[in-house]
Amino acid sequence: MAPPILKLDDIFLSFGGAPLLAGAGLQVEPGDKICLVGRNGSGKSTLLKIAAGLVEAQSGEVFRHPSSTVRYLEQAPDFAGYKTVAAYAEAGLGPGDDPYRVTYLLSHLGLTGEEDPKNLSGGEARRAALARVMAPEPDILLLDEPTNHLDLPTIEWLEGELQKSRSALVLISHDRRFLEKVSTATVWLDRGTSRRLDRGFGHFEAWRDQVLEAEELEQHKLGKAIEREEHWLRYGVTARRKRNMRRLGELQDMRSRHRGHKGALGTVQAAASDAQESGKLVIEADKITKTYGDRAIVTPFSIRVHRGDCIGLVGPNGAGKTTLLKMLTGQLEPDSGTVKLGTNLEIATLDQKREELNPEDTLANYLTDGRGENLLVNGEQRHVTGYMKEFLFQPEQARTPIRNLSGGERARLMLARILSRPTNLLILDEPTNDLDIETLDLLQEIVSGFSGTVILVSHDRDFLDRTVTSTIAPANPDDPDGRWIEYAGGYSDMLAQRKGAIEERKRAEKPKAAEASPSSGDASKGKSKLSYKQKFALENLPKEMAKAEAEIAAREKKMADPNLFTKDPATFNRLAAEMEKLRESLTKMEEEWLELEMLREELEG
Repeated sequence: MAPPILKLDDIFLSFGGAPLLAGAGLQVEPGDKICLVGRNGSGKSTLLKIAAGLVEAQSGEVFRHPSSTVRYLEQAPDFAGYKTVAAYAEAGLGPGDDPYRVTYLLSHLGLTGEEDPKNLSGGEARRAALARVMAPEPDILLLDEPTNHLDLPTIEWLEGELQKSRSALVLISHDRRFLEKVSTATVWLDRGTSRRLDRGFGHFEAWRDQVLEAEELEQHKLGKAIEREEHWLRYGVTARRKRNMRRLGELQDMRSRHRGHKGALGTVQAAASDAQESGKLVIEADKITKTYGDRAIVTPFSIRVHRGDCIGLVGPNGAGKTTLLKMLTGQLEPDSGTVKLGTNLEIATLDQKREELNPEDTLANYLTDGRGENLLVNGEQRHVTGYMKEFLFQPEQARTPIRNLSGGERARLMLARILSRPTNLLILDEPTNDLDIETLDLLQEIVSGFSGTVILVSHDRDFLDRTVTSTIAPANPDDPDGRWIEYAGGYSDMLAQRKGAIEERKRAEKPKAAEASPSSGDASKGKSKLSYKQKFALENLPKEMAKAEAEIAAREKKMADPNLFTKDPATFNRLAAEMEKLRESLTKMEEEWLELEMLREELEG
């Protein structure tokens, strides 16, 4: 095993109150690709800053190999004194480093290098900082949320760069797919201490659950041991005679360990507040367009969004996702075409810029809109501190100014406010930014179980695959020209369909003479295999049928309540209508699948 080039051992740090880090450690060897994971507020960024030498621990050992170079990705880069982005990035190079690396990185990150740092957006500043830290190819690269503000093509490019990089890597990210592809080891920061798994993030969650189960079992055993010792203390003959002091001391120690044990940090418990049901048709867009100057952002695009749909919008930065979203929700008039919004819409929006947060406002005031100590959630009066606890905020934080919150805590606070408002149309613009893995899991469950309609913009591939029912993407992702296409399923489904369409187009472009040649065999007599669309339907219809059957069963279970019709006839009638619609849909799917299966058998001989 190679000696470590960076080692943090038994790190302690407290800002008053409970320690943030208490015995945490991190060891980096040449070639390591480590992901640092943990809840928001667990101290991940602080530990990374200690590794970079930007924060000093109150105690513990910090070792950096004298000949090793370290680069740390700053969350807020300082561009003072630099006239161009290229000058800023080149300042990170050391003697002998290749200046061409700066040009290469900036071009792949969507920057020319001639930009004035004073005019950069938050995303552009992050890209410039990435170029600066990656250009020297340091021995150790410390990256805190490198994918924030990056679009999907750039994230996928960055994955490849980091995989082949000679630099040892320690990174913090909320992007599951990114972590799975880049990391080869995982360090879990939990309750001030750290544990290491010498496998990538793909194996982390199963391992974490095993650790927590073993910990719970150990605490159970300790509790039983305390009961036995207390029984001896009260009723043992030896105890009545002389009180064995050694056993008394051990009992006190066990009690102390049992009381001092902090269980795993809680999970967020929440659900969206349902508003009155919207109309069946939520949005109908017919041939809408938008052009800025000579550039087409949206060429004629049509879509019908129905109640219950969850639609994802993806594409490179600048492709026009936000413009299209604003037109679909009535915030922006199209140049031509029409947009009709359905009835009874109650819209709630999570803005990626978090612009509605007033840094001087308190958490309680923000959640209640300044209306005292209570708020209405799903028709129920809730005290603000009780509601805050469901999102892992402590009661004493109720009077804390928002400016004191971390990025992840701000995202969680906005999520708490949105979910308390009655809504039947959720608009989520980059909702996964700054959220930890556990809160992401909760958001996924909320979106998946939401009875209304969801439209979301995201660069998180895993989140898209787990939630959306269809994906809108540019027809030409490499050079967006305003054409948008809706694909069935999530991000991975969209890629598969796009690949299939390309292959089908290539086959169609083959010269007819080649198709009619003797070598083509029976193919010239007619269709010899299913189209991609038919294959996709054949593979996915059983899943859709199973989903419809489960929804029918769930409604049947609710309607089995003999008192439902008497107590709530409106709900009973709604469930009956939904069941009828689901059964019709199921019948159509079964017929389509049967036709395709018979066609497949016929073609296969």
